[in-house]
Amino acid sequence: MHPNAILDHAAQLLTRVLTFSHPADAVVGRYFRDNRTLGPRERNTIAETVYAVIRFKARFELLARSGPGGRERKLAILGFSAPRDFLLGALKPDEKTWLETCEREGEAVMMDIHRHNLPQWMVPALKSQLGTGFDTLADTLNTPAPLDIRVNTFKSKREEIQKALKGLGIKAQETPYSPWGLRLEGNPSLAKVKAYEQGAFEVQDEGSQLLAGILGAKRGEMVADFCAGAGGKTLAIGAMMRSTGRLYAFDTSAHRLDALKPRLARSGLSNVQTAAIAHERDDRIKRLAQKMDRVLVDAPCSGTGTIRRNPDLKWRLKEKELAEITALQSTILRSAAQLVKPGGRLVYATCSLLPDENEAIANAFTEGSEDFELMPVAPLLQTVLTPQGGAAEDGDALALELCQGNFLRLWPHLHQTDGFFAAVWQRRM
Repeated sequence: MHPNAILDHAAQLLTRVLTFSHPADAVVGRYFRDNRTLGPRERNTIAETVYAVIRFKARFELLARSGPGGRERKLAILGFSAPRDFLLGALKPDEKTWLETCEREGEAVMMDIHRHNLPQWMVPALKSQLGTGFDTLADTLNTPAPLDIRVNTFKSKREEIQKALKGLGIKAQETPYSPWGLRLEGNPSLAKVKAYEQGAFEVQDEGSQLLAGILGAKRGEMVADFCAGAGGKTLAIGAMMRSTGRLYAFDTSAHRLDALKPRLARSGLSNVQTAAIAHERDDRIKRLAQKMDRVLVDAPCSGTGTIRRNPDLKWRLKEKELAEITALQSTILRSAAQLVKPGGRLVYATCSLLPDENEAIANAFTEGSEDFELMPVAPLLQTVLTPQGGAAEDGDALALELCQGNFLRLWPHLHQTDGFFAAVWQRRM
């Protein structure tokens, strides 16, 4: 396909995506379904161009104020994801001149927002936590995330899956923290990989895998994943339980739980019971009060820790929504805590980078809950992270890398995971 036609498609798609009325991946998917004549290479170039524009929207919008032609075409030119010679073949002389000027002089007219490409309201909270490390975080958030998988240890072993992927030409390295994870090189398609079809592994970020480790579910216990969604953590917890005991997957969305069912069937787990609840005070929750050994609350959140995977999220999320999110998080945490039996463990987690959703929620719960004692996360991680056959000190050192004070704090620029927070409590006897 001629590069000019690809540019036209990218510009048309940007017109739809930049309204931010729907998640970008859904809009992109719909566009390609409506344009089925596009081949895999064209779709990849168009999609990567659109996501580049989303990542660097503030910078590209500034540069697109000048130059010839329409806004979306200029944005597509700036973000074009293909060799430069291919792009130049689509440009008119005045467009080439404008692009050269942008590349030569663009940096001089930029302010901070055009460099970090984050909404201004997010910046103070991140800078207050990271100081001079903020710039490195911002740069990292504007790069694609790696592709991690979690080996289903109920069915297979990490080294077996690594070997099987190698046989398919897929390079996979052991994740540095999770003992169940592999990090794949590039972005290979896994849908038709036999081991995936058989449930031997699932796509899951390394940080998400560690949350199951912190929960520490054991054989024969009663456990609840309170906000299970599509069940990635549910499956990890079930594997740790070796498909024994009972594992409840609760969520207010029956649609999300439906997405768990085929994954659950592949996994080989038989101890998971899914339950769509009306709200966090559902009668089924009341009937299970103080019966759970462990409860995970992977709370609905801003998702700012996943911006590398969902770059449009940073522009769709509004500051005024944060108060509603944190109020819901507090309510959910208090309701889920009712399930925990004396001596049981409660884990609160988010994939957010913002302290209002993390430390503020955890500290308020600790101060207002006499029945629960805050537990430092590092010792809980230590047993998960100790290399097989390694000294305990090795696991302890790794655990300390991942914690800030009593809490788990994963940062994309420091740990190469999504951003995650977790706090842990034990219910007093």
